Amino acid sequence: MSTPAPMEGRASGSARIYQTGGDQYIEEHVHHYAPGSAPLFGPPGAGPAEPRATAPDSVRMPLVGRAPGVLRDRTDLMRSLRAAVAGPGGDIQVLHGMGGCGKTAVAQSLFNEAVRDHGRVGLWVNASERVSLRAGMLAVAGDRGATDSELVAAAGGQRAAADLVWHHLNHSAQPWLLVLDNADDPGILEEGAWLRPSPAGTVLVTTRHATSPLWRVPGASSHRLGVLPLEDATLVLRDLAPDAGTRESARKVARRLGCLPLALTLAGAHLAHQLLESWSMDEYDRKLTEESTALVDRGASATGGGQSRHLVGRTWQLSLDSLAQGGLPEATTLLRLLSCWAADPVPLALLMPAARGGAGLEHLDPPLTAARVEPALRALLDHSLIDMVETDGHRCVKAHGVLLDSVAAGVPDTERELLADAAGRLLRAALPQEGAASARARSQVRLLAPHATGLLHRVHRHGPVTQETARIAVRLARLVYEAGDWTAALALAATAARTAAEHLGDEHPATIEARSGQGPVLFRLGRYAEAAELLRPVHRDALRTLGPHDARTLDAAYELQRVLHRLGDLTQARTLLETVLDGRRHVLGEDHVATLKTRCEMLELRLALDEFDGYTAAAEELAGDCERRLGPDHLVTVWARDALARGLLRSGRGAEAEELFGRVLAGQRAGYGDGHPLVLGVLIQLSRAQYAQGKREQAAESAREVAEGRAEVLGEDHPETVAARAWYTEVRTAPPATG
Repeated sequence: MSTPAPMEGRASGSARIYQTGGDQYIEEHVHHYAPGSAPLFGPPGAGPAEPRATAPDSVRMPLVGRAPGVLRDRTDLMRSLRAAVAGPGGDIQVLHGMGGCGKTAVAQSLFNEAVRDHGRVGLWVNASERVSLRAGMLAVAGDRGATDSELVAAAGGQRAAADLVWHHLNHSAQPWLLVLDNADDPGILEEGAWLRPSPAGTVLVTTRHATSPLWRVPGASSHRLGVLPLEDATLVLRDLAPDAGTRESARKVARRLGCLPLALTLAGAHLAHQLLESWSMDEYDRKLTEESTALVDRGASATGGGQSRHLVGRTWQLSLDSLAQGGLPEATTLLRLLSCWAADPVPLALLMPAARGGAGLEHLDPPLTAARVEPALRALLDHSLIDMVETDGHRCVKAHGVLLDSVAAGVPDTERELLADAAGRLLRAALPQEGAASARARSQVRLLAPHATGLLHRVHRHGPVTQETARIAVRLARLVYEAGDWTAALALAATAARTAAEHLGDEHPATIEARSGQGPVLFRLGRYAEAAELLRPVHRDALRTLGPHDARTLDAAYELQRVLHRLGDLTQARTLLETVLDGRRHVLGEDHVATLKTRCEMLELRLALDEFDGYTAAAEELAGDCERRLGPDHLVTVWARDALARGLLRSGRGAEAEELFGRVLAGQRAGYGDGHPLVLGVLIQLSRAQYAQGKREQAAESAREVAEGRAEVLGEDHPETVAARAWYTEVRTAPPATG
């Protein structure tokens, strides 16, 4: 046996040297840990090989930044949560809502009160990931008395970790409040049975996941957090930046930010901590128009909240990333589609064609096939990225405006045109047919109008507006106009015209159509001079670029003559209307609704010109033609009957006129709805027919209803309101009729 050679190697740290002199086989298993990933408890060799996070620095303090100085609104919620904390224990309180709505702020305020006012031990665990949840809960067990050997065994897998934690929580000598913050994946809690009620304390969970079955366990109460009321949101800004502007200025910023607590906090911090610039609230409001969420996120540097959860431009992406990892990447595409529209309620009917295929969403990245629309929609609902609401009897989904802005800003350039095309196709498919007069069709039009405006703004901001997008907006503006919401119709028509002119040019057919579409709305709003100033150049441009027989040229001439009629230029109006009638007969035919409508307009102009010879016969012929060609209930048929009733009244046949006006009034109400302004125009004619027969009380009552209705709908200064007031005064003050 030989003498071993002297040792030549030297070891340092955790290194080892093995030296042998003979035929021996040595095997060593070495576990390497990344920096900061050594086992939670015990020496490095005590745990399994997989990396583990170290225990949190504290579970006795919320490691989430500073709590708000004043928690605005949330009064009823805090009262309920305080009662749970002060009670005997055993409760699980779940706060759910979209990212940025202030769930953690509520939890932090309750935590501080529980420790300060109720003598509870406050315990705070980050439940956003498996590793942080496990590390935090084991640290909670250590806080509640678990020994080192127990913790090592649990960390090493020799003992059930959750059982250990809840054993020590259940046997705590002091009552406690345990906050499981950001538990956005309930599966993490469910896998290890980490969520349990305990008689020794109260559990508070904050989560974006609204519908998990885990929140329905016995003893659990669920609370939904939304945005703040406007006045409370205004106060948040005033709390943070009291010198930046007036209360009204703060209210404007709060409204633009959708009263979202995270956005308000960042905006207030930005305004309060400016160094190189000193924007007022009003200046900040103007800047938001240009930069939106990117501007809001600048406030993160002042709050120390640079993490994704504390940035409005990134916080939603956490949920979308989670959905993608869970096998639903299509949720991102669906939310991007919603971001093409407005932050108003989106009728589910608008998304129905996508669920049936053919909307072009399967060409996007990630592709959204028909079969995946429903799961993607449910996923967005489950993760509080959208809400289900009911508006005017329509089931809708609604997303927050700041969320949509940030999602839209993050859409890849290669996807924008495809998304806008898909959004436009879906919007066009959801439009009611021309002339649809049901109450449901009118309410659907009102719901769709903001989304046409939203699509125009979104496309205008991120790319060129196509003629198809402009025409969808023009058509929808016309439908809104027909539904009687003239102010909304004007806003949409003006936006369509301005955007089309900028992107397509003043003389593009779609631009001419959009510019012309503002005319009838200005006419109904009583702004006759503005309408004439707008329509004269539109008509000239249409004649020059489209020709005299183009339908759009004839439409512009038709609207211009109506305005000239009201302004008293009856001769020019007559010349234009004759041109329109000849053109529509030639282009569209005698039976077309537009031709018949022009004949109705011609009868009204004849009365204004005092051309009454043969009027009644012409009106009877027109009413018969409309009834045969359009049907007895069509609104143009009703209009023709109105023209005939006016002729009967003019010829002294008051009783017949009153009876026919009654039929016209019923037809108008059936077609437009009781609240439509045009119904009042028939009612005033009925009042005149009643007055002509000596029915003064009935005539005065009808006149009063018209005067008050027009004042409410059109305003006191509208020419038709002024005329109705004058007629009511005349009827009411007229001397009694002599027998």
